[in-house]
Amino acid sequence: MSFKIKSLEKPKLKSPILIEGLPGMGNVGKIAVDFMIEHLQAKKFLEISSHSFPNSVFINEKNLIELPKIGMYYKNTNGKSIMFLAGDVQPTDEKSCYAFCEEVLDVVEKYHAKEVITLGGIGLPENPKKPAVYKTGNNKKLIQKYRAKQVSTSLYGFVGPIVGVSGVLLGLSAERKIPAISFLAETFGHPNHLGIKGAREILDVLNKNLRLNLDLAELDAEISDMNKESESEKDFFKNIKRSIQPRKDTTYIG
Repeated sequence: MSFKIKSLEKPKLKSPILIEGLPGMGNVGKIAVDFMIEHLQAKKFLEISSHSFPNSVFINEKNLIELPKIGMYYKNTNGKSIMFLAGDVQPTDEKSCYAFCEEVLDVVEKYHAKEVITLGGIGLPENPKKPAVYKTGNNKKLIQKYRAKQVSTSLYGFVGPIVGVSGVLLGLSAERKIPAISFLAETFGHPNHLGIKGAREILDVLNKNLRLNLDLAELDAEISDMNKESESEKDFFKNIKRSIQPRKDTTYIG
């Protein structure tokens, strides 16, 4: 397997942090990273393509097709450098996932990144009203560094294996002695569910710890609209259920 890496720019970065958010459970990590890229106006400096990505194409805003790519972006803000790993796909199998993560970590080492952050979701049977956030990683000092009241470190026995790039990056970073941490937010474990609430909780943690000055009001408005729609749907189905319930005096033949 091979990866084509296209360099778009050679940014000047000072001991950057890498934040990864690729598609996964509830797309929690992807939503969070895409939000940061957009609102911080991060700039793409590298593109990765590969035959190990899903065998499909995407239709862009110009109604033309594009092969799947994963991009790396950067932003220098408040005296710190941040790199973002974002895209619409992940490698399709275990070997290509490991190989892809090695390629990413080569870039991380090239720019002398000081830590790696991966983001993801924890699937639940129901949609949580207030998603909890958990943290784990390969370095105790880094885990203790990121503080927030709503973040728990009690994952053992509750959270299963962290699958895909979000997990493998943590493990391979340890082999290269790069401190790495993962933030995982609860979300509804349905394939069509968008974990905006979970992404918002993770963004709140990163916003405070990294001093990103992100305005999360836009996400709050989306969550409010989603909650209203959810309540409307519940009322709708309750009314249907009432209308089809048989009356006590109804008799049936046959």
